[in-house]
Amino acid sequence: MNIVLGISGGIAAYKTPELVRRLRERGADVQIVMTASAEEFVTPTSLQAVSGRPIRTNLWDKEAEASMSHIELARWADLVLIAPATAEIMARLAGGGAPDLLATLCLATEAPIVIAPAMNRVMWANPAVQANRRTLEERGVKILGPDTGSQACGETGAGRMLEPEAIAAAVCGEDVAGAVADGMLAGKTVLVTAGPTREPIDPVRYITNRSSGKMGYAMAAAAHALGARVILVSGPVALPAPRGVEVLPVETAEEMHAATHAAVADADIFIAAAAVSDYRPAEIAVQKIKKTRDTMTLELERSPDVLASVASLEAAPFTVGFAAETENVREYALGKLADKKLDMIVANRVGADCGFDYDDNAAELLWNGGEKVFANMPKSELAAGLMDVIAERFLETHGAGMPPALSVVSTKE
Repeated sequence: MNIVLGISGGIAAYKTPELVRRLRERGADVQIVMTASAEEFVTPTSLQAVSGRPIRTNLWDKEAEASMSHIELARWADLVLIAPATAEIMARLAGGGAPDLLATLCLATEAPIVIAPAMNRVMWANPAVQANRRTLEERGVKILGPDTGSQACGETGAGRMLEPEAIAAAVCGEDVAGAVADGMLAGKTVLVTAGPTREPIDPVRYITNRSSGKMGYAMAAAAHALGARVILVSGPVALPAPRGVEVLPVETAEEMHAATHAAVADADIFIAAAAVSDYRPAEIAVQKIKKTRDTMTLELERSPDVLASVASLEAAPFTVGFAAETENVREYALGKLADKKLDMIVANRVGADCGFDYDDNAAELLWNGGEKVFANMPKSELAAGLMDVIAERFLETHGAGMPPALSVVSTKE
């Protein structure tokens, strides 16, 4: 979804970076348009950082308007969202005024307009504001909120802007839990593993890898956005839990294996995006190993293979794998697709300059008789695209009357 986010001059503008993040998590491309007053509360620099797009503030920007940019923006938008919407911007929209860029593009667009009012409780109750509200609603403008509670002025009452998560859920057609009630995976359960594992050497040291968990967490959020119940088995990461997702924290490959198999029986879809350690120390020292010699030998043994163990179940789920490789990516991915008897595999390159710990990624989704290439994009968008294709493939092969079983498995992020 292409969303023009209009920000007007209310104290609630400080919440808009979080709103942008929540919209982008759902795959939206967000173009911000600010009024002059909004710049008194939040800076264009911070908003450009979270949106990834230049901020538009001036109707008379000669460079942008040389190509009639306000008309271009009006046509580009799938939806125009104004948050916070002050009494002033509501009056401009109701009166059809066009003194600035935001009001002008609202007149020029054919996209739906949604506003999230934010103002003092007395202002919200003012008959003029309520008349403007009724006018806007009669013209098809959707109004979200306002909420009731404590306000920046110290008073309590109706007028608070809805929280960013609630606004993002509403404009993306989601229910209060953040999932699309009639989404492609509504009624299904998706089990996801994400992040690295840590294999202890002694009480203070461990073997791990560079996985940040970002791709796995994005896959969990994308599955939830399609209406699924999502269980996330997560290795140690520095990420907030996706809203509406049940998180089961683990540390070692053995713990991830056990947690996965404890939950997999209930899963229609299994997505193992975790970068599980392939090897672990054969023995774990009870006390910290002291530095007494110039060299030290560490004996390793194979860790449990979560991918293989799930794929070899008697009622094996429909299985999709990830192949994160530093070279020969497609070749190794196709080999894994065949060797592990997978139904689909996501191939992506990783290294010092891509993949691990980055916010974006590129990938190829491969299966017998088909493929889809995804150019480099934010991981949240990539996950949404992958989940769309995976869900379509799942429904094609496991439609009504067929036993539920899709396993999306990633051996590396």
